[in-house]
Amino acid sequence: MSRSFKKTPVCNDHATPYTHLAKRMASKAVRRYNGEIANGKWYRKVYCSWNICDYRFYRTKQQAILEWETERWVWRRAKSLEAWINHWEKFYRRK
Repeated sequence: MSRSFKKTPVCNDHATPYTHLAKRMASKAVRRYNGEIANGKWYRKVYCSWNICDYRFYRTKQQAILEWETERWVWRRAKSLEAWINHWEKFYRRK
């Protein structure tokens, strides 16, 4: 079985409690729009996409390793490098 990975190492705020409500409001705004919506991606102009996903964090694997090496806090440095890379892959690499 093949595994799929993200194309870019990005972590979004889709786990916040109000993200699903913002998506619901966006779909309602597009459905209730009285004007004509052309084909394609024009629906994005009806509702601002930043209201759905405000935060996006980008961190490469090398940046995560450098952060682990230069970490001053003992409780964060207590993890091994393998555990730190697994943590990075969990949030930034895997789908």
